[in-house]
Amino acid sequence: MADLALDPRAELNPTLVQGDATYAGVTDAISVITESKPPKQWYYAMAVAIPLAGLLFFCLGYLVMNGIGVWGNNSPVGWGWDITNFVWWIGIGHAGTLISAILFLFRQKWRTSINRAAEAMTLFAVACAGIYPLFHTGRPWRAAYWLFPMPNELLGMWQNFRSPLMWDVFAVSTYATVSALFWYVGLVPDLATLRDRAKGLRQQIFGILSLGWRGSARQWKHYELAYLILAGLSTPLVLSVHSIVSFDFATSVIPGWHTTIFPPYFVAGAIFSGFAMVITLMVLARWVYNLQHLITIKHLENMCKVILATGMIVGFAYGTEFFIAWYSANQYEKFAFLNRAFGPYAWAYWSMITCNVISPQFFWFKKVRTSIPAMFILAIFINIGMWFERFVIIATSLHRDFLPSSWGYFSPTWVDIGTFVGTIGLFLTLFLLFLRFLPAIAISEVKGVLHNQLVSNKGGH
Repeated sequence: MADLALDPRAELNPTLVQGDATYAGVTDAISVITESKPPKQWYYAMAVAIPLAGLLFFCLGYLVMNGIGVWGNNSPVGWGWDITNFVWWIGIGHAGTLISAILFLFRQKWRTSINRAAEAMTLFAVACAGIYPLFHTGRPWRAAYWLFPMPNELLGMWQNFRSPLMWDVFAVSTYATVSALFWYVGLVPDLATLRDRAKGLRQQIFGILSLGWRGSARQWKHYELAYLILAGLSTPLVLSVHSIVSFDFATSVIPGWHTTIFPPYFVAGAIFSGFAMVITLMVLARWVYNLQHLITIKHLENMCKVILATGMIVGFAYGTEFFIAWYSANQYEKFAFLNRAFGPYAWAYWSMITCNVISPQFFWFKKVRTSIPAMFILAIFINIGMWFERFVIIATSLHRDFLPSSWGYFSPTWVDIGTFVGTIGLFLTLFLLFLRFLPAIAISEVKGVLHNQLVSNKGGH
């Protein structure tokens, strides 16, 4: 890593690979993370993440033993933190596919240092999301039997394919499968690099995982074609998966849910929260592993610009919802939105507005977009705000429905809170293990950017 050392002024350099970079230097800087002992910060993070993941399994075990009544779900709030957290985690997983697929198709070179970690983040977020509908069934060991169209002794008794919850099963499972395949295919050349540098058992493991990769021109040709096809398949998923998740609400008759704005609104919000989580993770990763020369201010600033754009879309959607509630002249719809803003959950609504509408506006200023502490804090605020958005949509629409006699109030139990905190611990544990054992930055893709950069510098200067 010595040949990639930077002086502090290099942060002002707009290039995507900074320092006195060479191809061998890029390989060493990324590979050494998996080959050497982790820094002490990694152990500190694991010391926090593993107990939280243990809390998740304790809460899930308690849930299975006692039933889902241990959650705060009640009548009329039949969905509480479980569906809130499910939609929140699915949204976080969106940025990985966007960075990998759509930005690849648009040939955005700045994606190369962050796409691998974002793809991994997608898989871990989907794993956390899947926990909630699985355990909400009450008998998760039978979930596959009832949720997937598989032959059974009931001889033709199939699932209700008109149910939005069944659409979720196919959407999320397809999204997870394609995302995992896209992530793994991108890893193959880098796994071969680690194989060639390793010895003993590590070499055997990476040899199996690299699928016989030798880096020949023929292999690169097929690899690039396969990667392009997978990017093309993944791109519609960015738009479709969260659209289908939004149908859980939009196809109902509940005021506040029955609206056609939900699919584009949910997609924009998912990208918004996903990029905020990528910034959070990338800031931590570049600090722990000293990767400032590869994950540069330019990468982070571009992500801040995407957050600003999607944040404006989300803010516009909030305003549109209120306008349509007024313009529809539907008294139930009007009440639902006034209740959100001024009812018992007003604290949650205005927290959402503050975090999702006001805080991204700071990214109009370049000083904020290029300040690591500022973008880190704002990214955390955005993720908090997006959680509140899901909670507001779900809880405030359900707790006061058509019959005042059935009005109620949702409060989470310790199991709700423990399960949610536990999924954060599981997510962090998986991400830290990924950073430790696999190349977190795409070596081959960064080398491609470095080649273009060196050629441009040589020709232009």
